[in-house]
This record gives sequence, C-alpha cells and structure tokens, in this order.
Amino acid sequence: MSRTPLHQQIDTLPALVRDMVERLVTEIAAALPYSLCEKVRRVFVTGCGDSHHAALNSELAFEKLAGLPCEPMTAMQFGRYAARFLPDTGPRSSLVLAVSVSGQVSRTAEALALGRQAGGVAVAVTGNSAGALATEAEVILPTAVPPLPAELQGMIVPGTRSYVASQLALYLTAVHLGEQRGHLTHRAANRLRQALAQMAELMEETIARSDPLARQLAAAWLDGREFVFCGAGPNFGTALFSAAKLIEAAGDTAVAQDTEEWAHLQYFGKQANTPTFFISAGGRDTSRVREVATAAVHIGRRTAVIGPDSLEMAADTAVARLPTAPLSQECFSPLLTCLPGTLFAAYRAQFLGEPYFRGFGGGRSAAGGGGISRIRDSERVKSSE
Repeated sequence: MSRTPLHQQIDTLPALVRDMVERLVTEIAAALPYSLCEKVRRVFVTGCGDSHHAALNSELAFEKLAGLPCEPMTAMQFGRYAARFLPDTGPRSSLVLAVSVSGQVSRTAEALALGRQAGGVAVAVTGNSAGALATEAEVILPTAVPPLPAELQGMIVPGTRSYVASQLALYLTAVHLGEQRGHLTHRAANRLRQALAQMAELMEETIARSDPLARQLAAAWLDGREFVFCGAGPNFGTALFSAAKLIEAAGDTAVAQDTEEWAHLQYFGKQANTPTFFISAGGRDTSRVREVATAAVHIGRRTAVIGPDSLEMAADTAVARLPTAPLSQECFSPLLTCLPGTLFAAYRAQFLGEPYFRGFGGGRSAAGGGGISRIRDSERVKSSE
C-alpha cells in the first residue's frame, strides 16, 4: 500500500528533529538572555489547536526542568479571561509564550498583545517573524521548519511538523530557563539537550514498530463511529492532538479525555464498542491506566494502549498495543506518543478514501485557515479591561 501525504509527513519527523535541535538551542539562547530569565517567576503558554496541545504537553517540562509554575491555556482563555489577572510577582516576572508556527492566528496574537499589555514578557514562538503574532511580541523565538521534499510541497495535510517544532522549542526553552536560573547545572542541561537530539532515533523506532500495527487496527476498526483518546500529565495534550488528527484526516467524531475523567464520564457511554485509546509514557499515570483500560475492556470497549512495552496490562485484559520506544524523561514523551495515533488517522483516512479537511467543501474554505471560521482575520479585543 502506498504512503499517503500524511504518512510521508510523519516519516520526515525524525529528520526534522535532527535539523532543528541545534538551531533552536542557539536561537533560544540569543532570544532569552540571563537578564530576562532570572526575573521569571511564572510561565504562561498559550496557543490554538495543535499549538495549544503543545502548550499542554510542555507544562511538566517547565515545572520539572525550569523549576517554575506553568499555566498552559487556550489563547481565548488566556487573552480574554486570564491576562488581566496576571500575578503580581514583580516586574517582568510573567513569561508569556504564545505559540503559532503560521504566526497569523487572530486569537493567539490577541492573547500575546493582552499579556504584554498586562505586564508579561511577550514571546512569540513562531515560524513567521513577519506575522501578526511577531508584531505583538517583545521577543521572537523562531521555529520555522525546513522545507518539505519537493513532492510534498503545496499539499494541505494535517499538521505534524509544526507540532513537533513547537514541542522542541518549548522543551528546549524549559531547559534553558532551568540552566539560566540555576535550577539545572550546565552539565544536566546539556544532557537534556542531547536527549532531545536523540529523540530522532527513538521516533524512527516508534514509527517502525507502530506503523504496521496502526494499519491493522485501522482496518479492524473501520466500522467505528466515534473515537476516544485518553491521556494524563504531559500526554493529555497528546490525546487532544491524536483526536485532532483523526478529525482532520478522516472527518470522524473524536474526543479527548483525561484518563481519570474517562472513568467518571465516558465509562457510561451507551455505545459499548467505541474504540478507545489510552496514551501513556509508562510514568506516574501507569497504575491508573492499567485500571481504566481494564474497565474499558470489561464494558465492551475496543481498547488500544499507546506506550512503551514496560506499560504492562493484566494478562486477562485484551488490548491492542501501539508501542513507543522506551524513554527516561516522561516530560519529553509526547514527541513519541503522538506518532501511533497519527499513523492510525493516516490509515483510516486512506481506507475510507476521505479527503483531508473534507477538501474544504460544504461551505468551508482554505482561505484564511478555514474560511467562514475566520481563524486568521477575526475581530480582536484591544484591551483587557
């Protein structure tokens, strides 16, 4: 079976990591000097869509590696509700990281402008240094991705490269802040940077192992009508991202849920055989993933677990496995755990013959990121008052 454009984009991700890590380390050091880092007391990370998912995935890294409280939010939530209540922890102590590779999303630019207006240090994490987001920024952290191979250029494909680039930038920013503020030694910070550079090999291993299994699962669950993706900690964002790729690629109804919250809500869903994925790095959520996956199987859910082999299920719990390579740093795990669900989405779209983004038909348009949804040209609030 041929590799679709989404498959081919996934295949480029390890090379993308190899291309970007060293450059990002240099860019971050230049953008965030010690004089800025030493004053930071709290980090806010905001964005829309995949950029919001990357923000959620970064929370643990900022708290563990930078030693700073971190609040990830949607751009709508941060800009229109939270920005005017930034904590009074001193001048230039709130670091606001607004993520948008396109740099043209109205809500994200609005959020950064309102965060800056409220006294936050406004950083645009973007691949577009001339876009609307960069215009509102005090600091620009460039995340432009290298060009795709010629045969893939110009195609509108569910995004994976921009998501990985944003995650790398946020993780490396957390490491940089930790080092500059004395939370990490220089040696420890460099080990973490090296671990991120080595993610390329682990991504290759994950793709190689999970690809054929994702294909088998997509074929077996072709009659699925709705899909649920569950994650916790750094992988709640992965659950959202995985559901998003299935919506974008195949047009299915797909939702994301916190692993624990599934037991309080989706557990009572009427459709017994709803395909349900549990995503974990085999870290602090392990015991609960085992319990909840067992419950899902018991009530008839078609259940899959995305995670390393060390994430063992009970012998009598029949779940499909989509394996990821083993990893020591749970906070970096979304770079691996995002891959199997995206492969599943790619195969499902291929089997169904479904055009990505519904071909922007049915009243939609590719213009401005979606047409009437006005992602890039919607009305912006100018003041947090």
